[in-house]
Amino acid sequence: MVLLSAGVFSVKAQDTKKEMDDKYVENDVVSLAGKKGFSFSTKAGDFLFKPYALVQASACYNRYDDQGLESHYAKSVANSGFAIPNAILGFTGKAFGRVTFNLSLNAAKSGGALLQQAWFDVAIKESFRIRVGKFKTPFMHGYLSTLGETLFPVLPYSASQSVLLPYDVNYVIPNMSTGFDLGVQVHGLIHDKWNYQVGIFNGTGIDVNLATKTNCDDHKWLPSLLYAGRLAFMPKGEMPTSQGSPENLNDDKMSIAVSASYNAEAEFLTSSDTRVGVEFAWIKNRWYVAAEGYYMNMHFTKIMQKPDKNFWGAYAQLGYFITPKLQGALRYDFYDRNATDEGGLLNMPAAGLNYYFFNNNLKLQVMYQYLGRSGRMLRRMTGMRTLLDWLVTPLRLCCSSRSNLWV
Repeated sequence: MVLLSAGVFSVKAQDTKKEMDDKYVENDVVSLAGKKGFSFSTKAGDFLFKPYALVQASACYNRYDDQGLESHYAKSVANSGFAIPNAILGFTGKAFGRVTFNLSLNAAKSGGALLQQAWFDVAIKESFRIRVGKFKTPFMHGYLSTLGETLFPVLPYSASQSVLLPYDVNYVIPNMSTGFDLGVQVHGLIHDKWNYQVGIFNGTGIDVNLATKTNCDDHKWLPSLLYAGRLAFMPKGEMPTSQGSPENLNDDKMSIAVSASYNAEAEFLTSSDTRVGVEFAWIKNRWYVAAEGYYMNMHFTKIMQKPDKNFWGAYAQLGYFITPKLQGALRYDFYDRNATDEGGLLNMPAAGLNYYFFNNNLKLQVMYQYLGRSGRMLRRMTGMRTLLDWLVTPLRLCCSSRSNLWV
């Protein structure tokens, strides 16, 4: 896959001390910390407005194992060609001294996903902040990392692909991550070591911008919403959300976190999904190390009369800056997509290289990933075969030109 992302970057600030502009005026798309570029602000400094953009273009080549084809006439090469994974335009800023805000549109998406983020954050104090709107839910290090600063051009397969079920559900089949959603979150940083996030969300994901929920059928008193929380311990100070940066080759930060969520009767009164996760990430000079595991239980409602299904996934990844501009990357990913009561496991090694151009504003990523399987991995449903995507991905090339423009 070849990924070209063009955004708008800013110049590095001379003063490295984190102020509110740097620390909280962020957007989960491109890093703004320590960068001043173009911006609008009042003389008093109580209002700040920074536009930004990120465009990614990709080229993919996917070859499928013969056992993964639906018929003898299907082609082994499929889902290949050019794509625009993201074309994001947004703005972030602060107002009234205590409020930060962010809004971004992703022109590469459609429907409700066109609105990627829209939130404001009120800082009562450092240890108590309130965020309202559409933003990332507090689950999974890989998903919470800044989009333009990830080690690989794609999320781990176990984090992004839906599970497989032997029967239909009333809504989209869930995956391990909870992604972007609408809701309210209380969060804060305590003693520069503990970061907590607790929130309530719709549980319908990035594609829905409307209030569509009701109360649960099995528990009439409980609204069918997503309840989520995350607690991170950072013994060396606040952990950046990048997965390695050429501008921070002398950093030493670590994060150990646990997270959990409960999506009450998530699939339109079909099942309640409980997720738990544990994660570790460490940036030490030129090294970046991360590992996390996650588990999901689908508890079906009484009307469904189905037994619970349990799924798990895990990955570890390693990055190292061979030179100040060239970063090597390795990852191994596991996914029990069929549920623990059935055989079958996906294991997915990946390797890549990242190279930075033009004052680190352009990033080229090259990735190779193989998806292997073991055990019973196919399900038959009313005469149809559901595939597990036996992917052999020879190349995923990602050119990321991230020009972060703060107007």
